[in-house]
Amino acid sequence: MSAMDIALEEARAAAARGEIPVGAVVLGPDGTVLARAGNAVEAQSDASAHAELLALRAAAAIRGESRLPDCDLVVTLEPCPMCAQAISLFRIRRLVFGAYDPKGGGVEHGARVFDAPSCHHRPEIVGGVREGEAGGLLRSFFAGKR
Repeated sequence: MSAMDIALEEARAAAARGEIPVGAVVLGPDGTVLARAGNAVEAQSDASAHAELLALRAAAAIRGESRLPDCDLVVTLEPCPMCAQAISLFRIRRLVFGAYDPKGGGVEHGARVFDAPSCHHRPEIVGGVREGEAGGLLRSFFAGKR
């Protein structure tokens, strides 16, 4: 199972819990899964409980380190500005994401956090991985809300 498969599994589980379907996986230097998470904003009553932050925090705790410079983050949606800044602070090596987010994204859209002069670290970025599948989960979720 690929890391994006796992992230999509987390996104589907988040949707089943009534959360916006976003999933994230942190991979160690050898490609092993260190942590995985889905959005938990509603469950935790915490607007910052995005899948990326939850997975990054868990991976850092497992390693006992505040930075993860040899790790990769795989997420189903282009990270928002908050998560993009966290990715920079955690010093993630590579960011892989699925669907682009023209409205709320902070990497290729909006704030473009990694392009800001105040950004201390820019990871390698690979966007659009299984974009159709990741975007379909989001469209289905929001169509059910309307």
